[in-house]
Amino acid sequence: MSERIATVSRDTKETQITVTINLDGKGQLSGESGVPFLDHMLDQVARHGMIDLDMQVNGDLHIDDHHTVEDLGITLGQAFDKAIGDKRGIYRYGHAYVPLDDALSRVVIDFSGRAGLFMDVEFTRANIGRMDTQLFWEFFQGFVNHARVTLHIDNLKGFNAHHQAETIFKAFGRALRMAAAQDPRMAGQMPSTKGSL
Repeated sequence: MSERIATVSRDTKETQITVTINLDGKGQLSGESGVPFLDHMLDQVARHGMIDLDMQVNGDLHIDDHHTVEDLGITLGQAFDKAIGDKRGIYRYGHAYVPLDDALSRVVIDFSGRAGLFMDVEFTRANIGRMDTQLFWEFFQGFVNHARVTLHIDNLKGFNAHHQAETIFKAFGRALRMAAAQDPRMAGQMPSTKGSL
């Protein structure tokens, strides 16, 4: 199996970001975004997705966190799309239910080649720490558009906003891991009757 590793950089007037991912890693996160709660969530994605993620981020946090969160989602999506390659031999679909005390979330992903985000989450607080909960949508929208995946995120229950977010990101990591995994029965084949994704 060839290495599924990619590095992508994004350089704008608002952010300078470099992301390296290894889809067959050990679940390790290195680097900081400057948005502490987002780092905590990305640590969950790395650990539960068994993805090594290294990020170097410089954003205009003196304005607010929006550009940094959105652009990190974009850059991570680009890196994922590059690392996954032509998608031959992968499972393609992934899903996970993850509970954390009061909260339960479901995430379903399809490496379809078509960008689509369907997110049904009503956070019980506007902020978790200093992070605006609206920015989670921005992060996932950036990821979806550039990873070219269909992503459904549903928070099924929960009254603690921290737990809501954590179940979403853990389930996201688990779903990514399942979808990106190599299927020995699909080796060398495209997981689509169209012949391409």
